[in-house]
Amino acid sequence: MARNRKIFVHRNSENIHMKLCGDFDGSLATELLNLLKENCNTSSKIFIHTGCLRAVHTFGQVVFLKNFNFINNESTSLLFTGKYASQLTP
Repeated sequence: MARNRKIFVHRNSENIHMKLCGDFDGSLATELLNLLKENCNTSSKIFIHTGCLRAVHTFGQVVFLKNFNFINNESTSLLFTGKYASQLTP
């Protein structure tokens, strides 16, 4: 993983918090998608915090939004927070 991006994951009871840091590019988008696939059936809420992102690159945004259709589980809520929440919310 490059030094300019990272995802910190914290679980508490039924919720998962994912804090995105650095630049949201195609690699970080793919990593986030993989984490969501792994965790979308095991949590009632997943919080994706975007406040520590420096930038959202168009390619990363497109990769994320075009590949987000796997979440069909109505029992899992995804909540985006922070400065870039509106750019990443499907």
